[in-house]
Amino acid sequence: MTSAIVVGSGPNGLAAAARLARAGLEVTVLEAADTIGGGTRSSEMIVDGLLHDHCSAVHPLAAGSPFLTELKLESGGLRWLQPEVDCAHPLDDGSAGVFCRSIQRTVEALGSDGQRWRRVFEPMATHFDALFADASQPVLRVPRHPLTLARFGAGAMLPATTLAWKWKTEEAKALWAGVAAHAFSRLDRPMTSAVGLMLIVAAHAKGWVVAEGGSQAIADALAADLARHGGTIETGVRVTSLDDLPPSDVLMLDVSPSIAADILGDQLPDRVARSYRKFRHGPGAFKVDFAIEGDVPWTAPAARQAGTVHLGGSLDEVVANEEAVSRGAMPERPFTLVGQQYLADPTRSVGNSHPLWTYAHVPNGYSGDATEAITAQIERFAPGFRERIIGTAVRSATEMSVYNPNYVGGDIIGGASSLTQLLFRPRFAVDPYFTGVPGTYLCSASTPPGAGAHGMCGANAAARALARLGAVV
Repeated sequence: MTSAIVVGSGPNGLAAAARLARAGLEVTVLEAADTIGGGTRSSEMIVDGLLHDHCSAVHPLAAGSPFLTELKLESGGLRWLQPEVDCAHPLDDGSAGVFCRSIQRTVEALGSDGQRWRRVFEPMATHFDALFADASQPVLRVPRHPLTLARFGAGAMLPATTLAWKWKTEEAKALWAGVAAHAFSRLDRPMTSAVGLMLIVAAHAKGWVVAEGGSQAIADALAADLARHGGTIETGVRVTSLDDLPPSDVLMLDVSPSIAADILGDQLPDRVARSYRKFRHGPGAFKVDFAIEGDVPWTAPAARQAGTVHLGGSLDEVVANEEAVSRGAMPERPFTLVGQQYLADPTRSVGNSHPLWTYAHVPNGYSGDATEAITAQIERFAPGFRERIIGTAVRSATEMSVYNPNYVGGDIIGGASSLTQLLFRPRFAVDPYFTGVPGTYLCSASTPPGAGAHGMCGANAAARALARLGAVV
């Protein structure tokens, strides 16, 4: 039987393993941590019974993933849960930009900008499955739906600040800026609209859903599928070089390019090694999990129903703060994301005590403490929040890279969102997954299509491996 080793059990490693096992390979996943899941791990952190997501929390792209859909993980127990409001972006005057899965509800919430929002997003949302089927593949290929992809690409190539001109109200502009800021990048550069466009289109097509029981449920569902097809997982096994691995026909590396270069050593062709070593990482995330008594007392009513709340103030403030972080300066009021997953999934709470998930954008490798800055941002838009805190758990940008070595300097999205790295990651190549070492592939979020719990990086890499083996994918 053909054998495969997968290093790393994040959603991409597990997706790669599942695809290989379904094709009949003997698959073993090796995970350095004691628990599987990578960025989709969840656990109790502060108060017994309160369930917190460690990193990835909201999953529109996972719900729309072609490969996860193919696996039918819902039949194995994975359930997507939808909040009443997908995202709210409050402003200092108590108003908020709001979007919901329903285009019509979003149009109503955005008032005079509603129809403009509809014109930008509804055509792409209507054809989301076709769009993501192409957008989740490497750039250097013939798309199956060229017109749909071209429509998306026309907007995606724009700076986020340019696309913001589509809207007139401060609420809609700020709402757009907050979603675009998921790119962890300056928003005045070409192609910084790409991430925001995809996330909003996915929201209207699939919803900004959460996994019942925590993001860990995604990893557990993938692991169960792997086990049903004969694959195995070993935890507590750290791989630092090829000497740590048994012989195999296929090797999949769900790691950052620099770690892949360390593991493969002299086996890696010089041109590939240079690309992997030069791969750039973006700003970091400083994460604070709160245990709170009662709900967050948001001034903006819509935020009280929102699964995700973006805290960054106006469009201009978000743009300025993302520019500062990108050049290595820590803003006084950093862009902060708040997850209220418990609103859609009450099983994460205990009585009137709830888990609150937050992180702020900080410079890569930031060694300071952003806990107070995050708390102050929430208090800014929810006066009285401090009095509801009953506990915290903090993971700084530098601690992020210890918790998960793939998060270099706290970069949780697998690489800087520069123009070249959005289009060609981790290097310019027809097959960006192939390392140049026979049978060996990179399958982390540093490969197309990038960050998210969609598993497509792993599924795509495994498909390339099977094609080279002559297997039927």
